[in-house]
Amino acid sequence: MDIVKIVIAGPRGRMGKEAVNLVLGTEGYELSAVVDRKYEGMKLGDIDGFPESDALIYTDFEKCLQDVQPDVLIDLTTPEVGMYHTKTALTYKVRPVVGTTGFSKEDLAELEQLSQEQETGCIIAPNFAVGAVLMMKFSQMAAKYFSDVEIIELHHDQKLDAPSGTAVKTAQMIADVRESKKQGHKDEKETIQGARGAEYEGMHIHSVRLPGLIAHQQVLFGADGQTLTIRHDSYNRNSFMSGVKLAVDTVMKMDSFVYGLENIIE
Repeated sequence: MDIVKIVIAGPRGRMGKEAVNLVLGTEGYELSAVVDRKYEGMKLGDIDGFPESDALIYTDFEKCLQDVQPDVLIDLTTPEVGMYHTKTALTYKVRPVVGTTGFSKEDLAELEQLSQEQETGCIIAPNFAVGAVLMMKFSQMAAKYFSDVEIIELHHDQKLDAPSGTAVKTAQMIADVRESKKQGHKDEKETIQGARGAEYEGMHIHSVRLPGLIAHQQVLFGADGQTLTIRHDSYNRNSFMSGVKLAVDTVMKMDSFVYGLENIIE
């Protein structure tokens, strides 16, 4: 069996710790190194809260790639850092699997072009939970029959971007099959600014941020005499790891760019 050499960026985050456990516990995977803001030159296993591992910690991402020469980067950081990591990885022909959200359309276009130029696979997924991806796909199916729709996404209060990447991706997928339509009364007026949430192609997106939440989304469809609700809930971050593994296994067979896990789920 060929061993997939993996570098994880952001190992001390909540998602990062789950990814570390996934890689260490998966046959055929090797955690070659991790990238962090601290602990340069230490072994990951020497940090409190981590299982035994000889993976070295790098603060210099480019040096990490030069020393380790990994097959895959799993990036679970922030949009700014994730953009730098993804571009640099592609330059070194390392395949990125990116769970960082908040990339702009321009960012995604730039990464897609670089992936094509380097002929190196790259998967960026706003949500790695398979159930969430199915929720998006089912919502796209429903939008062919229900043109009035609102999205409510609910996340923990430490999330930096709003709306979530999942909500934006859901709206984009719905917009692909739905004509742009201004919803609600034509004379509707917000008495408190923002009450109707963000607007995308006439759809409204509402973001909730509260402690106690992890990642949740419901898509509400309305028509004469009926409503349809499609909802997904992630109750812990381990729910995302099946999608991370699917992305790692898939990106090893790719030389192109993919945005959204729904594009690799058969």
